[in-house]
Amino acid sequence: MMTPEMLVKLALEAREHAYTPYSGFAVGAALLCADGTVYQGCNIENAAFGPTICAERVAVFKAVYDGKRDFAGLAVAGGRAGEAVTGLFPPCGVCRQVLREFCGLDFPLYLAKENGAFETHSLGELLPFSFSNADMS
Repeated sequence: MMTPEMLVKLALEAREHAYTPYSGFAVGAALLCADGTVYQGCNIENAAFGPTICAERVAVFKAVYDGKRDFAGLAVAGGRAGEAVTGLFPPCGVCRQVLREFCGLDFPLYLAKENGAFETHSLGELLPFSFSNADMS
């Protein structure tokens, strides 16, 4: 069974794959599906900036491509490339909205801190007054 600690470790591992020649900030994500499958993602920058994609969306899009739609948690680790994580690096607003497409407000996010520690926050906490598919009916 995947624990939050293990998920955070996988996010830290994914961070090592980031391509960040412009910002120098490397982010890794590990998305836990309800069936126990884990999808990792890293941020990938582009000189034109618009095509840049965040680690969280890479992980979600990989999972969706494989037919997964039911997610159980997400770990995120970020900070200066080549350096240890020194503080929280929560998902950006776009990533929060992408998560909201598939996840409820109680969806847990494990945000890595220094020395393998992490904080747990809900999606609802990070995205109050969210817009979801329920608003489309």
